[in-house]
Amino acid sequence: MKRREFITLLGGTLAWPTTARAQQGVSTARRIAFLLPGGSRTTAVRDVLEAFRQGLKEHGWVEGQNISVDYRFAEGKEDALTGIAAEFVRSRPDVLVVEGTPATRAAKTATQTVPIVMATSIDPVQSGFVASLNQPGGNITGLSLQTGELRGKRLQLLTEIVPGLARVAVLSNPVNPINALLLEQTKAAAQSLGVEIYVAEAQAPDRFTQRIC
Repeated sequence: MKRREFITLLGGTLAWPTTARAQQGVSTARRIAFLLPGGSRTTAVRDVLEAFRQGLKEHGWVEGQNISVDYRFAEGKEDALTGIAAEFVRSRPDVLVVEGTPATRAAKTATQTVPIVMATSIDPVQSGFVASLNQPGGNITGLSLQTGELRGKRLQLLTEIVPGLARVAVLSNPVNPINALLLEQTKAAAQSLGVEIYVAEAQAPDRFTQRIC
């Protein structure tokens, strides 16, 4: 499933409990706080927001009519996520939507009571966000990409596409704690395939070229 489809599904996931409350006679005017780690002008973020709004609209929720959404962007500065999440919680939204593992961790630190919906998280169980995928418990739910399980398969496909492949560069963000687990899984798969791994660390887009080239 593509990332855009994930976010559209998220809109439906988010709308379901809100619809249930409306059917019980509670006011349908709801407040959503949406925390995104990226920049507000990037194509990826615009795609996420478009899919998010589409998912809500398909379930009868339209901004400016029966819901309001407060968007905040960390602009690639992961150290800003904790402060933004805490500010959101103080504003008392009905639900806090977050994208990615660092944003989810910031939200979890900020509140144990406000419902948190993860747009995406690589491994919410390993990250300590939920007890299990079947029974998450607590105040966090959402979607898991489970990309860790695909690391070995990706390397295997690379060795099939490029016969004699000996060295692979892996781009990693050192600030994101989940990357340590992903690198461990990648290195284990590489060892079994006889491939050497070169780790190129880059925290922001302006670091990509100088770290890889």
